[in-house]
Amino acid sequence: MKKLNTYLLGSFIFSILLFNCSSGGGGNEMPDPDPDPITIDPPGAASLVFPEQNSECTTGSNLTSTESTITFNWNDASNATSYQLFVKNLNTLSTLNYTSNISEKQVTILRGTPYSWYVVSKNSGTTTAQSSTWKFYNAGEATTSYAPFPAELVAPALSETLKNTTSTMLQWKGSDVDNDIKEYDVFFGMSNPPTTKVSTTTANSYMVNVNSGNTYFWQIITHDENNNNSESQIFKFSVEP
Repeated sequence: MKKLNTYLLGSFIFSILLFNCSSGGGGNEMPDPDPDPITIDPPGAASLVFPEQNSECTTGSNLTSTESTITFNWNDASNATSYQLFVKNLNTLSTLNYTSNISEKQVTILRGTPYSWYVVSKNSGTTTAQSSTWKFYNAGEATTSYAPFPAELVAPALSETLKNTTSTMLQWKGSDVDNDIKEYDVFFGMSNPPTTKVSTTTANSYMVNVNSGNTYFWQIITHDENNNNSESQIFKFSVEP
């Protein structure tokens, strides 16, 4: 009987030890192999406020006769923690960018010069959002009229390759602070820059003939009622052989 009790006691102790080993302690728990990933909501696009679209900017601190400081302003974007401001000189086509943690940025730019600008919203994620692009003239010395903004070339896109065609429509957009655009000169050809004026038109498009295997260049000169003018970028496109 004593041996039986000893056997039962030993079995009970063994069972307790086995249970403890199988259940494990807090320090021996295996980590979750698939933890829930952290979700970061993408930022929204900012809404631009100032300088206004197609406007003459007369607000700012004039540092010299050639430069002034402008405060660019936009509305807060959802889920954004920082912004990147891009400011492009439309005469030289050079672009500078600036970082800001708030929805404004003070920038020194040239007076009497056309610019475009837009804002990119960011956060700790990999997705960004871009605002619309606005144009404005930074006011210079007193003047009664401003040159038109350089025409924005639309189609064919820069370096586009066209297929199976013997003609294509050149398309562009024009804008002016004074709203007095008179006409456009269309330059088109196989040399860069294009030197042949193929049309003077009041429209925002012009049809040209093309041949397969060739590369073409085109540019728009915008004229206003006060004999001011501006030159667009030069775009090129190719026609597939």
